[in-house]
Amino acid sequence: MPNRSAWTLRETLIISVLGAVFGVLYLGWVQVWLVLQAIFGAVTMDVVMGFWFIVSIIAAAIIRKPGAALVSEVMAAAVQVLLGSPAGLLLLLTGLVQGAGAEAVFAATRWRRYSLPVLMAAGMGAAVFSFAYTWIRFDYGSLAPGLLVVMFALRLASGALLAGLLGHYIVKALYRTGVLSGLAIDRDARAARA
Repeated sequence: MPNRSAWTLRETLIISVLGAVFGVLYLGWVQVWLVLQAIFGAVTMDVVMGFWFIVSIIAAAIIRKPGAALVSEVMAAAVQVLLGSPAGLLLLLTGLVQGAGAEAVFAATRWRRYSLPVLMAAGMGAAVFSFAYTWIRFDYGSLAPGLLVVMFALRLASGALLAGLLGHYIVKALYRTGVLSGLAIDRDARAARA
């Protein structure tokens, strides 16, 4: 019987491709954020932040193994660094923190549950970890308590919707194409139908 926790070459390649694709998308999303921030103000970051967690949700839902969420976020961050993101190497720490937040939720289920509520919770986990990180990095303690509550609530909602819910629909769309055949998501779906 094969070791179900060992990573196959195909799974490693999928994580790499997802990291590369979303690294590019994340870099583009910065431009969306900057335009919206110019219009709506500083809390826009919390509204759009969830998209920067989405690869961890997608990778975990497809691969269904420990580390998928964490590794995919770090890989996306590394791609952004290689593409010349002005944030530089600090993005690796950002990716690590965000991936760890999502990974913590999957770990709480022992990497056995990937339902929509779990994916949304993982997006919220990434939001909580990232909020703690940006609190330290940008000295959120000096902000008004009411503003902090609004920022945190917006980031949680963004993690749930832009990472969890949108990630769920992207994974479903990919699954319908047949490209995920033979992977953990496919095995679980077939077992559920049996």
